[in-house]
Amino acid sequence: MKLNLKNPIVFLDLETTGINVATDRIVEFAAIKINLDGSEETQRYVINPEMHIPKKTSEIHGFYDEDVKDSPTFKEVARKVAKFIEGCDLGGYNSNKFDIPLLAEEFIRAGVDIEMKKRKFVDVQTIFHKKEKRTLEAAYKFYCEKDLKDAHSAEADTRATYEVLKAQLDKYPDLKNDIDYLAEFSSYNKHADFAGRLVFDEDGDECINFGKHKGRKVKDVLDSDPGYYGWIMQGDFPLYTKKVITNIKLRAFNK
Repeated sequence: MKLNLKNPIVFLDLETTGINVATDRIVEFAAIKINLDGSEETQRYVINPEMHIPKKTSEIHGFYDEDVKDSPTFKEVARKVAKFIEGCDLGGYNSNKFDIPLLAEEFIRAGVDIEMKKRKFVDVQTIFHKKEKRTLEAAYKFYCEKDLKDAHSAEADTRATYEVLKAQLDKYPDLKNDIDYLAEFSSYNKHADFAGRLVFDEDGDECINFGKHKGRKVKDVLDSDPGYYGWIMQGDFPLYTKKVITNIKLRAFNK
């Protein structure tokens, strides 16, 4: 089934040094852009993460320190990646919880100011888990009736993700071929950041989603507890979460 698109959509997959969104880095970036006319464009980079790749991680995706030492850093390719996804919605497998948040962190480190939250995000894993609850390999076998070769290769995983979504649309009549709907369906919560530390309430205001202030509006916490902002900025929180809280603080100051 051909996707019904309002904007081009980029399916992306990252291989990384680990699974910590705040501290780990990209080793491989691969993406497929589906244009409104159905044509495809691809982009792939092997990246020097500027940190050691743990052996257990290397054994999963096949990239060792020696393999990437002469590769460009993310900062060197960041603007090319940003241009590739400009004006596009984003899709992936577990992308809402991992790939997109980590990519946002890398853009901030690289000094590339790109608006991520205005896009629609379609997480194929979430759709799969709501319907079947299994892995990408199982999803590919179940929906596409094929064995996924080269699993944990970003390029193979990206294409498999795109094919699985199209097959899901064929299989489930109630699954609307509409990116707005798919983005809503593949999201569990309305996060104000990517890590889920901040969520929107019914009024559309950002609220704390953890700790002693959980459930309170960020603007109220910043007003009643002046030291909270400094604690967040100095803590081990994702850069994007810090950026959102800073924007809220500046918004209140400008008023």
